[in-house]
Amino acid sequence: MTAVLTAPTAALPATVGADLEVPLVDGRRVRHVDLDAAASAPPLQAVADHVVEVLPYYASVHRGAGYTSRVCTSLLESARETVGRFLGAREDDVVVFTRNTTDALALLARAVPGPVLTLDLEHHATLLAWRHTEHRVVTAGDTVAATLDALREHVGGHALVAVTGASNVTGETLPLREIADLAHAAGARVAVDAAQLAPHRRVDLAALGVDYVALSGHKLYAPYGAGVLVGRRDWLDAAPAHLAGGGAVRAVSVTGDVTGTDWLPAPQRHEGGTPNMLGAAALAAACRALEPVIDTVLPEHERELAERLRRGLAGIPGVRTLDAFSDAPDRVAVVTLEVGPDGGGLPAGLVAAALSAEHGIGVRDGRFCAHPLLARLTGGRDAVRASLGLATTAEDVDRFVAAIATIVAHGPAWTYALRDGRWVPTPDPRDLDPFRLGDHADPAGCGR
Repeated sequence: MTAVLTAPTAALPATVGADLEVPLVDGRRVRHVDLDAAASAPPLQAVADHVVEVLPYYASVHRGAGYTSRVCTSLLESARETVGRFLGAREDDVVVFTRNTTDALALLARAVPGPVLTLDLEHHATLLAWRHTEHRVVTAGDTVAATLDALREHVGGHALVAVTGASNVTGETLPLREIADLAHAAGARVAVDAAQLAPHRRVDLAALGVDYVALSGHKLYAPYGAGVLVGRRDWLDAAPAHLAGGGAVRAVSVTGDVTGTDWLPAPQRHEGGTPNMLGAAALAAACRALEPVIDTVLPEHERELAERLRRGLAGIPGVRTLDAFSDAPDRVAVVTLEVGPDGGGLPAGLVAAALSAEHGIGVRDGRFCAHPLLARLTGGRDAVRASLGLATTAEDVDRFVAAIATIVAHGPAWTYALRDGRWVPTPDPRDLDPFRLGDHADPAGCGR
């Protein structure tokens, strides 16, 4: 189970598990090709090392008098400063640690003092966060230019425009500076779901002119349960506490059956309970490791690999890649495809299962928590998504393209069945409980 730690180039930070071997249904073992970084990225080696270094000091924060508590308090607040710097926070911005992007946007939703405007191509985290407030969804155009025109037409009267930085389906980015300018001209603020953008491109609040940024550590190579909301203080100080509890208050009093509360300002106001200090420290470590490469080596590496992937897929008859716009200015290394013209080919779930079981390649299939966008791009059919990351190599891309070509030409070589809505190998001789943590062999297979 031990994996060697490698990086595709010496200039990029190494990730844990890059040389992990996995079993195939035919009994062979191959190096795992992880093309699902858009869902959850592996930890950087620097992040894992930092967490191990910090663990002996783990203790309560803010209210403990012991030495380790003081150390952990310092670690948490230092992490807050590091993450803020990495994201270009302004001097009066606040950094609130959350569980993930969904949690961060849910916090912001409680703070927005008026109606919210979003696009229909958003991830559900952005589409659903505002369901308890007035919320308008604008249909994106076929071009970025038309989409900006639609936002400009409807932004009046809204307090906030919430948009994705990069689509988790197509990888296409939006011109955030232009969106911020048109929103501010109408008296609205801008929140960016940067979950997909931040692992690939520099996100700078001050330079982009956006007001809030939300992201997840598990997509930024720090999968230790922390996310973050960074942005302007006034709304967050005025909002009801996101997590009401210890650490979020100056004082609590009880008079009869009435509880009186003197709330702290943000960030403590929204971080009630014992904070995830290890998650915050891990997120800060990822920011430190990515800082030297986020503007140069990383985007160049991923652009080259994404272009290689798109060229390879373009040469396979019956494969269609998905795009929302015809004029996207940039895209991160996410490619989503259908196998078969107009969805008449192989089910996406079957393709994904065969890639894993027969080729050792991990991808995502489904509608990627972006159902309205998939309704537009595929008619609501599931698709296959390959998302590249720091550890992806040219060999990985070529293996994926070759595997897709084989599946398209010959179909899966193993037998598969639908179980609980998922395609699974039948039988599945692979050991799916290598850690022996429970007696739960794959019910679709033949056990161990």
